[in-house]
Amino acid sequence: MSDPGPGTRRGIRLAYLLLVVSAFLWACNAVAGRWAPGEVSPQVITTLRWMFPCLILAVIARRRIAAERDGIRRSWLRILLMGTGGFTAFASLFYAAGAYTTAVNLALFQGAIPVFVILLNYAVSREGVSGAQGFGVAITLLGAGVAATHGDWSVMRTLDLNRGDVLIVVGCLLYAGYAVALRTRPKLSALTFFSAMAAAAFVSSLPLLAIEWAAGRAVWPTGTGWAIVVFVALGPSLAAQLCFMRGVELIGPNRAGLFVNLVPIFGAGLAVLLVGEPFGLNEALALALVLGGIVCAERLGRRTPSPREAEASKAS
Repeated sequence: MSDPGPGTRRGIRLAYLLLVVSAFLWACNAVAGRWAPGEVSPQVITTLRWMFPCLILAVIARRRIAAERDGIRRSWLRILLMGTGGFTAFASLFYAAGAYTTAVNLALFQGAIPVFVILLNYAVSREGVSGAQGFGVAITLLGAGVAATHGDWSVMRTLDLNRGDVLIVVGCLLYAGYAVALRTRPKLSALTFFSAMAAAAFVSSLPLLAIEWAAGRAVWPTGTGWAIVVFVALGPSLAAQLCFMRGVELIGPNRAGLFVNLVPIFGAGLAVLLVGEPFGLNEALALALVLGGIVCAERLGRRTPSPREAEASKAS
């Protein structure tokens, strides 16, 4: 069976499935991030979560990596920057935030990523946004705001956010930049590109690990910490990233970015079930807004492609 291409019905269905899987694994990562403090320090888990994928990919993708090594060499700086910003910096800020904020907030603040993606995408490529898509994003952002403030809008008026909230917002901005850059990534196969990105993330995490170690803040994993490390290495780091990259290829960064808003839905449920965090009317309203925004942007915001775009889609 032929590989589904961008713009085809099969391609769109596959993109939806892959992006939902990514969102679920990232929601699980929010719970892991909340459990990590005391079990493993932020930079130790960041380094280990990229070390294990590097080892796995060095085995399963070694032939393809060797065949495309010239392409990696030509694009090494771009790969290093994308891996540092989208993988290393985001993960470091994410796990540091887990010591200050809740698992629900770790998941819900990621609802800002689609907004950043659309704004950065417009700034870089002037890609337009339909009215329905913009309305859908606004709804999802409103939902994330309701959940993050628990309905207390004075928090937003006074910007009375804790350190963890600020850290995760900065991390989300960096990840949005990575998501936008994915569309014009180096002409490498997905497996080779991700292998190079994982290696870049691992290498760029080492100086930060050294700083944490020198400051006396490094915590080597406990038994529970090792379980967290293995999960985030195989799930959110390896499987989710590959699924997200393919989803972006199939439907583009603006539409793919909206699926990040499923993270609050999955994350809130997991936080209640696994961490015991509260879930009330405000959380229910927030999730309804987030889901409604995705439906609005996806079902109503889809525009008819131009003849040139349609021809390019057929050729891909």
